[in-house]
Amino acid sequence: MIEAILGSLSCERVLVFICARKEGYAREIARFYETDLAPIQKQLDKLELAGALASRTAGQTRLYSFNPRYAFLQELTTLLEKVISFLPSDERERLVMVRRRPRRKGKPL
Repeated sequence: MIEAILGSLSCERVLVFICARKEGYAREIARFYETDLAPIQKQLDKLELAGALASRTAGQTRLYSFNPRYAFLQELTTLLEKVISFLPSDERERLVMVRRRPRRKGKPL
């Protein structure tokens, strides 16, 4: 949707994912969008270098989230929330649903 403004589809995907879930790591984002890992990693590095994202490590995983000190954070998140609101409902639900624990054995769907 805003690929032309941001410069690449990978950048849009990274920002939308982090806006919806508050944080994420490269492989998780790549799996969600069913894309290659390398462009996602490059965008994460670029956005961190620009100051829009901040990262921390959890074990061996580098988690990225928005940098609270970024000057345009409020404007950026407002724009990204607008993008999320225009996504198809099934994709929006899948994007905001965070499942990090395995499902209990025998639990009905």
